[in-house]
Amino acid sequence: MTLDAVQIQKILPHRYPFLFIDRVVEVEPNDRIVAEKLVSQNEPILQGHFPGFPVLPGVVQVEAMAQASAILASLSGAFDSATQNCLFIGIQEAKFRAPVVPGEVLTIEVKALRIGRVGRFEGVVKVGDEVKSSAKFTAIIQPKDQGGDAS
Repeated sequence: MTLDAVQIQKILPHRYPFLFIDRVVEVEPNDRIVAEKLVSQNEPILQGHFPGFPVLPGVVQVEAMAQASAILASLSGAFDSATQNCLFIGIQEAKFRAPVVPGEVLTIEVKALRIGRVGRFEGVVKVGDEVKSSAKFTAIIQPKDQGGDAS
């Protein structure tokens, strides 16, 4: 299964400049997802991080993993962005191995360790075969009427 930007925006509440998934290239519901993001020189965050040496912040890479996991949860039947929020409640073992720079295409691979009201995931961001970052993280799904912004 593949998803384009329009289909992704039907699942995720995020919008530019905070939408970090450009397309989904593979999904195995309840198991894993592979998504992509093209890092452009025009991204607002790169204007100040860092002038003369633009580097995509690690926190954005972890957020991209989280957004991919929310898509996976949705396609697995555990998350409905129309009525629910999916929020970070923990980030564990985040590692940043190499800078991500404009012009690179990120491959974001996320594996579900547990999908449900509380989900656990592990992800990796690569460019080609080079690992740029990795993390394990936890998210909670709650009704929108309980407040909070989606992450």
